[in-house]
Amino acid sequence: MEPDRPAPPAAVDSMAAARAVLDTLRAAGVVHLVLSPGSRSAPLAYAAAEAEAAGLLTVHVRIDERDAGFTALGLSLASGAPAAVATTSGTAVGELLPAVMEANHAAVPLIVLSADRPAELHGTGANQTTQQAGLFGAHVRTAVVVPAGQDPRGPVQRAAATALGAPRGPVQIDLEFRDPLTPEPGESMRVPTPSDAPSTAGEGATRHDVAVSRGGPARRTVVIAGHDAGSLAARFAEAHGLPLLAEPSSNARSGPHAIGPYRLLIGHFSGAAEPIEAVVVFGRPTLSRPVARLLGDPAVPAALYAPGPVAWFEPGRRRERIVADLRGLSEFAGTAPPGWLQAWRDAAGVAARVIAGDLEDGGLTGLGLARAVWAADGGPLVIGSSNAVRDADLWADPAAVTAGRRVFANRGLAGIDGTLATATGVAIASGERTTLLVGDVTFLHDVGGLHLGAGEAEPDLDVVVLNDAGGAIFSTLEHGAVDEARAYGDAVERFFATPHGVDLAAIAAAYGVAYVPVRTTAELAAVLSAPRGAGRRIIDVLMSRKDVRARAQRIAAAVARALAV
Repeated sequence: MEPDRPAPPAAVDSMAAARAVLDTLRAAGVVHLVLSPGSRSAPLAYAAAEAEAAGLLTVHVRIDERDAGFTALGLSLASGAPAAVATTSGTAVGELLPAVMEANHAAVPLIVLSADRPAELHGTGANQTTQQAGLFGAHVRTAVVVPAGQDPRGPVQRAAATALGAPRGPVQIDLEFRDPLTPEPGESMRVPTPSDAPSTAGEGATRHDVAVSRGGPARRTVVIAGHDAGSLAARFAEAHGLPLLAEPSSNARSGPHAIGPYRLLIGHFSGAAEPIEAVVVFGRPTLSRPVARLLGDPAVPAALYAPGPVAWFEPGRRRERIVADLRGLSEFAGTAPPGWLQAWRDAAGVAARVIAGDLEDGGLTGLGLARAVWAADGGPLVIGSSNAVRDADLWADPAAVTAGRRVFANRGLAGIDGTLATATGVAIASGERTTLLVGDVTFLHDVGGLHLGAGEAEPDLDVVVLNDAGGAIFSTLEHGAVDEARAYGDAVERFFATPHGVDLAAIAAAYGVAYVPVRTTAELAAVLSAPRGAGRRIIDVLMSRKDVRARAQRIAAAVARALAV
């Protein structure tokens, strides 16, 4: 490694700058820093050691920057406060892009500290040096560069405030560090003393939890609660007597107005003699085509509650009328006419009986697994993308969820990457035993998220893996019909289902995680109801995906027939 070129005396050396960065972030509410090893980021590492020794910061070390980013994402999701992630220069910064993209679309305050070489080394061919300032483009709320030798406090303070602005989101702080990158030889560790109390600006997001009341004429309205809608959606539906169609990660899927298998019912009510007349949307719906079709129907007026700027759509790009106040939303929604809510409840009962009848053979299915995990007592629940969250959306019982249980999912961009790391961050920040429900492909994609490193705190986390030897979701889409026709041979199985022969028990042993195989519904019930110890478990639920497409079609057809009677 070539030494840095001599530079004029700087007002702030690298160690002092790193200390100032972390002190400023602490004042903005940051209590968690995820750190990946590297030389250029060494000043941040030493400053973090000092802050942790003083009890001012909790540091988590991850050797994989991608998992570091998603761990920080989970920490922020569960705490409501901004979390920081620090890397060295070069490709290490690029590894954070997936987590930054998810944080952007999900409005999560993630603070990226990218260590960089000083400006005089850029463009010279210096090792591990590239144009990393602005690397994340439109996916960060702001990107600032702190030149080597300058006081970082102002830029860091402004970036942190932007991360907590409206809408919340990720920011990049690119920190140029000159040599020396370490404390002076023989220098004792400086243990800082608390100065200002940490800001509470990052503690939870405002939910505009004001009273809602009945208003407007009788109207056959439904309330859709998409991802991150919050409890306000449920209270609004209850105040107006309306059916609530709530996704699992809405954190509104509970109470007497929530309709469990709603996606099988929308088509029935849309085509009924007295059809759906209006739709009110809270949060971001992402899971089902019936909901997408309903929201795209020009004959059905829709209103989206957005009291402030949001991250997931651009102004003018949605069909729904954007409503910023609850009074206006109440006037739009009206109140349910007599029998409207009960009609949905009755239809949900019909659908539930059909689904239960189809599953009564007692074999393990994704639907049964999702329902059992949803109803199990416990702390936070994290649900992976693809079929796991959709199985929960169809068959998780709104009446069975543990009171106050928080449900998380990476629905910003709905990717499968970083799911184990996200759940680890949620478990650490919440301090509660956390359950992750995930498919086997999603599990394998982030298997490195199991690695914590010697001496790192181990969260209490159950990883429940729906192990059907590949990706079953594609069989439920148009690809399933292509596969059935066999015109492309095994292309769908090979290119989309991506079958694997991975031994999850061996993975668990390699990472030092407890392993629990589940092969029957009785074993599943016993595992989920048994007292849980500390640490992590991989609960490997082995099942077949051969019948997934046929079962989905069979259930949908049977529900339609039953409702037509």
